[in-house]
Amino acid sequence: MTEVGRTRRAVVLLSGGMDSTVSLAEARAAGFDAHALSFDYGQRHRAELDAAARVAKALGAARHVIVRLDLRAFGGSALTADIAVPKDRIGHEASATEIPVTYVPARNTIFLSVALGYAETVGASDLFIGVNAIDYSGYPDCRPEFIEAFEHMANLGTKMGAEGTRVRIHTPLARLSKREIVERGVALGVDFGLTLTCYDPITRDGHATPCGHCDACILRAQGFAAAGVADPTPSRRIDIPRP
Repeated sequence: MTEVGRTRRAVVLLSGGMDSTVSLAEARAAGFDAHALSFDYGQRHRAELDAAARVAKALGAARHVIVRLDLRAFGGSALTADIAVPKDRIGHEASATEIPVTYVPARNTIFLSVALGYAETVGASDLFIGVNAIDYSGYPDCRPEFIEAFEHMANLGTKMGAEGTRVRIHTPLARLSKREIVERGVALGVDFGLTLTCYDPITRDGHATPCGHCDACILRAQGFAAAGVADPTPSRRIDIPRP
């Protein structure tokens, strides 16, 4: 899509999971020339980058860039340090109030900052991120207040903002439940079989299988079950916990 002959470009944060994939599909459906951005940050579930590459190609991203940024130097998270990933905790009272150890310190702040720099280089004033404020694991950097504050900062601290081009951060999934995200993805033609949503996948012979027991796996399973859609991604989990 063009505006007075100019291509509408957007930078889309793409992890390879179901939420970021639907976010990319939303950007494409809105007519954006999408530049997908992924991070190799030392995450234990690095297999998600293979999924991100598959998704970027399938959804017609204009380009897919993987930035290497090793957050293991800081640690402090079960995803970047030698800390066990919690399993089967969804549904317990503590999970509703505590920020889990899978929270990576300031991750979305870091990722959005890099995305903002990338956006300026490709002439994109729109950023997409698949954060969700309903069915999520309690991460503070997924809240609408955080996104609003970052967008305000982006307009103050960039050349394009200073020159009058408004930076917008799109969060198309922010108010959707996991069921609604699945339904939206299906409506957009997303092949969820290309995605990987797991904090602790089992990798054998170059293939990653979701563990079926971490928060990400359980929330995904609940979403597909609620939507009445079969998840095409195999999982080791047999039972699906109720929300």
